[in-house]
Amino acid sequence: MDILQKLIHVNEAWVERGLQGQVMDEQSRYYGGVIDPANGIAWPNHHAGTPVWMSVWTAALVQPESVYYRNTLVLERLELAAAYMLRVQHEDGSISPGWTNFHSPPDTAFVIVGYAQLYLLLSRENWAAAEPTLGKMNQFLERSMPVMLTGGCHTPNHRWVISAALGFLHEIFGDERLRKRAQMWLAEGLDATPDGEWTERSNGIYNAVSDVMLIHASRLLHMPELLEPVRRNLEMMMYLIHPSGEVVTDYSGRQDFGQTFTMDSYLLSYVMMAEMDHNAQFAAMAQLAAAAFHEPSSCANNPLIGMLLYPGSGQSVQPGELPRHYRRMINGTFDRQAYLDQADAHEYRAIQYSRPHLDFGAPVLRMRHGNTSLTMMTETSSLLALRHGDVRLLGVQLASYFNPGFVPMQTLVETESGYRMTALYHKGYRSPIPAPYLPEHTGIHGESSPWYILPHAQRESTHTQAYRVEVETVEQVNGLDLYIRCSEPAEVMTQLSFIFGNESQMIAEDGQLREVSEGVELWQTGMVRIQHGDDWMELTGGAYEHWATAVREASYPSNCRTLLVNLMTPFEHKISLRLSPCAQAEREQQMLQQFGE
Repeated sequence: MDILQKLIHVNEAWVERGLQGQVMDEQSRYYGGVIDPANGIAWPNHHAGTPVWMSVWTAALVQPESVYYRNTLVLERLELAAAYMLRVQHEDGSISPGWTNFHSPPDTAFVIVGYAQLYLLLSRENWAAAEPTLGKMNQFLERSMPVMLTGGCHTPNHRWVISAALGFLHEIFGDERLRKRAQMWLAEGLDATPDGEWTERSNGIYNAVSDVMLIHASRLLHMPELLEPVRRNLEMMMYLIHPSGEVVTDYSGRQDFGQTFTMDSYLLSYVMMAEMDHNAQFAAMAQLAAAAFHEPSSCANNPLIGMLLYPGSGQSVQPGELPRHYRRMINGTFDRQAYLDQADAHEYRAIQYSRPHLDFGAPVLRMRHGNTSLTMMTETSSLLALRHGDVRLLGVQLASYFNPGFVPMQTLVETESGYRMTALYHKGYRSPIPAPYLPEHTGIHGESSPWYILPHAQRESTHTQAYRVEVETVEQVNGLDLYIRCSEPAEVMTQLSFIFGNESQMIAEDGQLREVSEGVELWQTGMVRIQHGDDWMELTGGAYEHWATAVREASYPSNCRTLLVNLMTPFEHKISLRLSPCAQAEREQQMLQQFGE
C-alpha cells in the first residue's frame, strides 16, 4: 500500500466519526460544530476542532475512490460546519481556540492554512451542489484578512504560520497587502541553526509546524530560499528517532517535553520535499511517518489534503535507507555564545507572552546502535536519556541545593574516551544601593518604597560563590560509565535521579533501596537491574550521603520508576551502566513492513 492509498483508507474510517460528533441540535450554540470528546465542546480551532473534521469530509468528497465521493449527506454536514465557523468568527476576523489564546491571530492563521486548502481543493471540483459551502468558506477567509494584516504572534513558529496564511489569502484574493505583510514577518530572518534546529527545539510539535508552513510560504510567495532551513531540519530529524519510531523529546523547549510523539506530523513535509529534491531518504522518512499516521491531524497539516491538492507529491521517489548506526553531534560547532553576547538584556526581557528561548542552539549528542538509542543534552533538566530495546531510561537529572533545583548542563564536548558535560553557576549577594541612585522620597521617613521599584542594577555583588559540575561519560563495550564531579562549595546536598518507564521491573537485593513514595526509591548501595522482557539495564553506584528525599524546586514525574542517589560535595562519583544483548529486531523495519502489508 503506498502512502496516498493508506491515507485514503484511514480517512474513510474517520468520516463517520466526525458525522456522529457533529452537533445537530438547532437550539445549541454549537449547532454544526463537531464536539471535542476531551471536553464536550465544539471549537473552531485547527487541532481538535471542527476544521479537522471538515478536512476529513472534504478529502472524502473529492476522492473518486472514496465511498463518500460527492456524498450529499456529507456535503450537507460540511455546509453546516462552514456556517458554524462563520458564527463563531469574531467581528475582527479572528477565532478563539478555546484554551489560553483568545481573539488569536496565530490560531486564526492555523485555521486559514487548512481552510484555504479545503477551499481550493473543493473549488476544483466544479460541483454545483458545493457552491453554497464554498461561498461560506470564502466568506470566512475574506473576513479573516483584517486580522492577518494587523495581528501579531506569541512564539517564533507563529511567524511562519501567519506567513503561510497570508500566502494562501493572497493566492485566493490577490490583495498585495497580504504579500507585503508576509514579507514583513519573513524579513525578521529564519531562526534555524546550520544543523537545522528551530528556536523552540520542539521535535514533537513545532519543528514540524515551521517546516510545513515554510514549504507553503515558499510556494505561495515564490521564495525558494525559505526551503533551506526546512531541508536541514528534515535531515536532522533522521537522527532524532528512537528505534520504536518515537521522536526524541527529552530536551524540548515546548509542551512536547518528555511526551510521546511519532513522526506523523512531518509526513506532508517529507512527502513534498522528497518530490522537490528527489531525495530517497526523505521518501523513506515519509514512509516511516505514514506508518505512524492513525488519527486525524491538524487541519493546517493534513497530509491527505496536501497530497490531493498537489498531486504526485513524493510518489515518484523510491525510498532509500535510513541511518540506524550513527554518532551525531547537533549544534556542536554552532557559535551560540556569540548570539547570547548580542542579547541585550532589555530586548529579550521585553518579550511578552512567551520566553526568550536562550537555549536555542545548545548542543545535543545522538548515538544509536541498532535498538540502543542514547541522547545527551544541554540546557535542560535532564542530561542523558537512553533506550535499550523495551527498557526506557527517560532521563538522568542532577539537582542540588546551590540554586536550588535541577542543574542544566551548559557545554558538551567529545573526549578521547567519550564525552564531557559541564555547568558553571554563580550565586552571591547584593550590597546597598548607593545614595545617588536612590529614588526621591525614599528612606525610613519617606514614602513607601516597594522593593520592585528600586534600581537593583546599581547594587554591587558580594561573596559570590561558583558552583561547577562536570559529568564525563566513558563508553564501554556493553554500556557506559558516568563520572560526576563537584568539588565546591563544600556541603552542598546533591541528588542524582534516574527516571525509568514504569512498564519495567526494578530488581535489587534487600537493603539496597529505601522507598520514598510510590515509584520513587533512594538507592543506597549495590547493583539494581531494570528489566522488561528480555531487555535489561544494570546500574551500580548507589550512594546515601544525606537523608533528603527530594531537592527543593526539583520534582519527579509520576507513573515512572525513579532511583535517587544522594551525594554531598565535594565528590567524584561513578555510576556504571551495563546493557543486555538486545534480542529484538529493529523497530522501524517492523513498522515499515506493517505499513506495506
